[in-house]
Amino acid sequence: MKPADTATPSPRFALWNLGFRPFYLLAGAFAAIAMLWWIAQFAGELGSRGYLQGSLWHAHEMIFGYAFAVVVGFLFTAVRAWTNAPTPTGGMLAAITALWLAGRILVLTPWPIAAAAADTAFALAAAAGIARPLLAAGNRRNYFFIAVLLGFGAANLAFHLGMAGVLEIPVQLGLQTGLNLVLFLIGVLGGRVIPMFTANGIPGVRPLRLPWVERIALAGIVLLIAADALGLPASATAVIAATAAFANALRLALWRPWQTLGKPIVWILHTSYAWIAIHLMLRALALLDVIPASAATHALTVGAIGGMTLGMMTRTARGHTGLPLLTSHIETTAYVLVQAGAAVRVFGPLMLPSLYLHATVLSGVLWTAAFALFTLKFWPILTRPRVDGRDG
Repeated sequence: MKPADTATPSPRFALWNLGFRPFYLLAGAFAAIAMLWWIAQFAGELGSRGYLQGSLWHAHEMIFGYAFAVVVGFLFTAVRAWTNAPTPTGGMLAAITALWLAGRILVLTPWPIAAAAADTAFALAAAAGIARPLLAAGNRRNYFFIAVLLGFGAANLAFHLGMAGVLEIPVQLGLQTGLNLVLFLIGVLGGRVIPMFTANGIPGVRPLRLPWVERIALAGIVLLIAADALGLPASATAVIAATAAFANALRLALWRPWQTLGKPIVWILHTSYAWIAIHLMLRALALLDVIPASAATHALTVGAIGGMTLGMMTRTARGHTGLPLLTSHIETTAYVLVQAGAAVRVFGPLMLPSLYLHATVLSGVLWTAAFALFTLKFWPILTRPRVDGRDG
């Protein structure tokens, strides 16, 4: 069903009214542009003189550029709703956004310490932006989000300092830590919002949340993160990953995903969460040297992170700008494209290794198209005031 996006908003510029606006818009545009840049590098058509190049630049920017921007935009908006206290807006929000932009530019230069400084300053500013309202409101349930943002900053700083040779630390550790933090956030937030959005959005559907399943599913993710940090043997980590896969698959099944197929703004969240279980099982197989590790990584990055962030950006942007929680054909097409991109990238090379190059390029093109559509659709929505005249 095509939503009625026909209400005429004020032409006033509203990009700095609330955190989701600049970060969703820039994240969408960056996701499309950065992927095109990576495809060109991957195909050998584009070189780089920055200190970050090739697959390291691609991995770093998708985690600490794209995903982190979406996380900050979401939390700046959600924390205000949770606490009824202000998060950064106006000039302060613009300054924090400028730090993020500076980081994306500086990684293309030969100056790793400058890039590290910009990225670290961004993480600290973002953490401070949610810490003040959370602490003032005594919202203890959500204090851990402060630690998560600081964790992103620490992982990113370790990556930069490892690349610069200042610390003798594997740069892959910083990347894996960042990925694990996003995985943890999806596990936590998915459990909070997916059943609620399903029940509210589809009359008659009653997702189940069994406490013991919820605890095991999240505990499995936490244990996997701990196993990575402690460097446990591959066989032990594989057992943890496989157990977590089954627990999260059961968790999703109890949310009744098959009853959401007629509601794209809901099924995108269920489909994206399914990639968590797929990622965890592929991770177990990769640890046992059954399949390449890249299959597991891209099940998480393209399928789960790409799909979940796209679904949450469209839904929360609509909700916080006063638009109906229904998708247009453009958004539905973007959902299909990003999920198709994940399937091509993960399963193409697994079925036929010779398809690796073609699958990688095709997946990148599908991803780019999805986020280009999002950006074009939401540019006017995110830069203009709410259609109902309320603040935000």
